[in-house]
Amino acid sequence: MANILRITTVQSALAWEDTTANLTTFTKKLSGLAGTTDLVVLPEMFTTGFSMDAPRLAEPMNGRTMAWLSEQARLTGAVITGSFIAKEGVHYFNRLVWMRPDGSFDLYDKRHLFSPAAEHETYTAGHQKLVTEWLGWEICPLICYDLRFPVWSRNVEGYDLLLYVANWPDRRSHHWKSLLTARAIENQCYVAGVNRCGSDGVGFHYAGDTSVIDYSGKILHQVSDEEDISTLSLSMEMLLDYRRSLQFLEDKDKFEIF
Repeated sequence: MANILRITTVQSALAWEDTTANLTTFTKKLSGLAGTTDLVVLPEMFTTGFSMDAPRLAEPMNGRTMAWLSEQARLTGAVITGSFIAKEGVHYFNRLVWMRPDGSFDLYDKRHLFSPAAEHETYTAGHQKLVTEWLGWEICPLICYDLRFPVWSRNVEGYDLLLYVANWPDRRSHHWKSLLTARAIENQCYVAGVNRCGSDGVGFHYAGDTSVIDYSGKILHQVSDEEDISTLSLSMEMLLDYRRSLQFLEDKDKFEIF
């Protein structure tokens, strides 16, 4: 087990519905990270922005975004994660990829689709939570609107780090920051929320507010609306010491999700 996990958060503006431009931008942003990090976190729908034009923008699982993720993970020697618009059969998914340096990967399809934007009318919801291991750390990656649903986020699996990739508008930035802190406190884990910044093609502005928060709710890193790439070291020893001193998770409720 690695006592220290180096996590890099990448807050960026996104070119609206332009996969080529976004992949070019992120290639440049990640170019100096080799050997400096263990995990790189990109925003939700990092190749397009939060678009409902899935019939035009969706990619198969052997498309260029998957190839790009595999190449970047190999070059950096780190896991690369973020979501994109994926197509399988007749279904579209807001799909997070957990890409390892050796080319193996895990997938998570967004469970809670954002009904105010009619996301549920375009995309198919996922039903399987992902908890994956990396360097001895148990990590649970989720997507944007999932943050509002504490039952789905609840630490029943014993994870150490909870991730949210997002396109979260600035008009609800207070909710974003408050809920990230709440998830860290109630689950006694590190939480990282990586949001985009800038404006999209339908008039929404994004304040960013990418954050890394520790198991006690202390903010370790938070940026506002500028582009930012930051790497932080998270300590497993400090996390376990805290859990031993305050054994709140031992009293958690048992439940099933249907």
